[in-house]
Order: sequence, then structure tokens, then C-alpha cells
Amino acid sequence: MIFLLVNILCAVVPALLLVFYFYRRDSQKKEPAMLIWKIFILGFFSVIPAVIIELFLEPFTALSNPLQSIFARAFIIAALVEEGIKLTVVRLFIYKRVEFDEITDGIIYTVTAAMGFACFENILFSTGGLSTILLRAVTAVPLHALASGIMGYYIGLSRFNKTGGMMKGLAIAVLIHGLYDFFLFTDTILGFLVIPILIISWIILKRLLDKALFLDRASGRS
Repeated sequence: MIFLLVNILCAVVPALLLVFYFYRRDSQKKEPAMLIWKIFILGFFSVIPAVIIELFLEPFTALSNPLQSIFARAFIIAALVEEGIKLTVVRLFIYKRVEFDEITDGIIYTVTAAMGFACFENILFSTGGLSTILLRAVTAVPLHALASGIMGYYIGLSRFNKTGGMMKGLAIAVLIHGLYDFFLFTDTILGFLVIPILIISWIILKRLLDKALFLDRASGRS
């Protein structure tokens, strides 16, 4: 019982810490805390439709070529479905609300939805042993935040600029998420390539967050 509790805490705490981190980075105009929790919970339960879609698609990825099968699982089942679900949560439940009044908000709300998603996903893996959950805590949870956060920048941009390229953001998120899973799914030394993927994604997201904060200040939205 204690072991399971420790595993669940390892699944939940990293997601909450990342939500808190990005929430604090939005220093110009804080989002309502209750709305942040709402998006987190919606992201949490969005795992359910994602799993249903993934189970439906899984038979189609059982290809004769193992490498092609891994590619399909990584980029379609995992990356496209999961990032698409997160985008849908933000698009349906927050995108048109008056509280979404900055480009930066796209990053904050999308990361929050992603952390809700990652939280539920990690709980599902919490029975897999402490080593599995610790590995997910330090790689998979940040991966969700980084890929979705970059997508969130383009969601925010499209909210105030019709040429912002929301689908571009989705494509980039799918590319990052897909590469991460592809290298892990090979179950080879290629798995170590997830480390530079996370580092590069962090640098990109940090620059986009700084750019969003600057654009919001320059436009008078903040």
C-alpha cells in the first residue's frame, strides 16, 4: 500500500510542480487559479478518449516491418492522438473565453492541460514499479509539458493573429513527441537521444515564452 502511494505521488507531484512553474512564469497577468484547475482536470480526464482512440488505431499499426510499426505507434498513436486531444481541450474549453487574453495564456493553459493528461497517464503506469515511474517523472512528464507548451505558443498566437498557425504548433508538438517515443520504442541505445530532445525543446519553449511575454507587453495586452 505504501509502495503504491509512493508511486502515485511520483506520478502526480512532477505534473503539479510544472504547472506551478509555468503559472509563476506568467508574471505579467495571472490566470484565475480556479480556471487553471479546471483545465488541469479536463486534461486529466482527456486521457479517456485518447485511450479509446489509441486502442481503435492500434491494430492498424501492426505492420510487417518492425521499424514502420514503431514509427506508426510513436507518431500516430502516441504523438498525434495525444497532442490532438490536448489541443482539443484548449480549443473547446478555454480558447474563446475572455480570460484567454494574452499570447502567453496559450502556453500556460496548454501546459496545464498537458500536465493533467500526464498526471493521469502516470497514475496508469504507477503499478509498473518505482523505476518506471521515476523515469517517466523525469522524462515523460517534461516531454508533455515541452511539446504541448510549444504548441501552446502557436495557439496563443492564433488567438490574436489569424495567421498564427495553430496547426503548425500541432505539427511541431507531434514531431517532438513522436521522436521521443520513437527512440524509446526502439528499445536500443537510441533511447538516450531523448535527452537532447528534451534539452532542445526546453530551449525552444523558453525562448517562445519570453517572446510571448514581450509581444503581450508590446501590444498592451499585459
